[in-house]
Amino acid sequence: MKIALVCPYDLGRPGGVQQQVVELCRRLTEAGHEAWAVAPGVGPGWHSAGRPVVISGNASRVPLALSPAAISRVRRAVAGADVVHVHEPLMPITSLAALLSAGSVVATFHAAPPNWVRALYRGAAPLLRGRMRGAQLTAVSAVAAAAVPGSWGPVTVVPNGLDTEAYRFEGVARVGRRVAFLGRDEPRKGLDVLLEAWPAVRRAVADAELVVMGASRPLSLPGVVFRGRVDDGAKQEALAECGIFAAPNLGGESFGIVVAEGMAAGCAVIASDLDAFRAVAGEAAEYVPGNDPVALADRIIRLMTDERSRDDLGAAARVRARRFDWSVVVEGYLDVYRRLRSV
Repeated sequence: MKIALVCPYDLGRPGGVQQQVVELCRRLTEAGHEAWAVAPGVGPGWHSAGRPVVISGNASRVPLALSPAAISRVRRAVAGADVVHVHEPLMPITSLAALLSAGSVVATFHAAPPNWVRALYRGAAPLLRGRMRGAQLTAVSAVAAAAVPGSWGPVTVVPNGLDTEAYRFEGVARVGRRVAFLGRDEPRKGLDVLLEAWPAVRRAVADAELVVMGASRPLSLPGVVFRGRVDDGAKQEALAECGIFAAPNLGGESFGIVVAEGMAAGCAVIASDLDAFRAVAGEAAEYVPGNDPVALADRIIRLMTDERSRDDLGAAARVRARRFDWSVVVEGYLDVYRRLRSV
């Protein structure tokens, strides 16, 4: 099968959607399909839709191609594909161009859109009804699916994927009083909440450690190490060494791939009480109110000092994470592709 994977964001910049598109493309190729990616930016391994411009959206910054020239580039790049898999289909210009110009389309919704985007969806619903009803619609979670207008047709949930086996490290000593944070340094990721909670943790547990990955700050806090951006191998090994994974996000999450990563590594997960995180972790995590450093510190301290609860939670998390393994996710998308081609 020939599959064009269209991403609205520059694949050369870090981001959850970009990571999923790149890895899905690789996994499909390994499964014997001819898969290629189309996205803004210039780099090895994808067809460029043009130069990206960074704009703000959903409390984040996203690199999009906004030049009208992207329309013709995208049309050329997806020509000949049996399936055009468009991620975030309403994002300009790359994804929207693919959605409106391609024939056999799978449209995947990733985000938990803010209210103004939901209003935009509702306004666009009549205009795009014909196009969407001729496509196969998917979403990475029920949270993301809930924003899709019902008139566009049913939505199949296919979760984000990860290589669960890559998070298993034999012989690595897990440190029960070490906490991991993984995420970009954006307000909605909740790093400020965790850092505000940390002095209370250190007062209760003098040898507590915090490893921050994905962010770097010129701060000197007892027990805190900022690792900045790390590659996959370093990230996976660091998670395997941590007893606890903290996801203190404030909102705007539709899935929570970092939660799944902490689970796959066997960490005891403490997460903000968000619908998206509960859908990923279920009973295999403990939850605290968002933006509550006192509650977060109390829960970290409890798990640090209760080895049995920490180990039990980590074991349950590792089992649950298997449902997000790439072997499951790729087969889920192939089912959707086959359904599209059989129509």
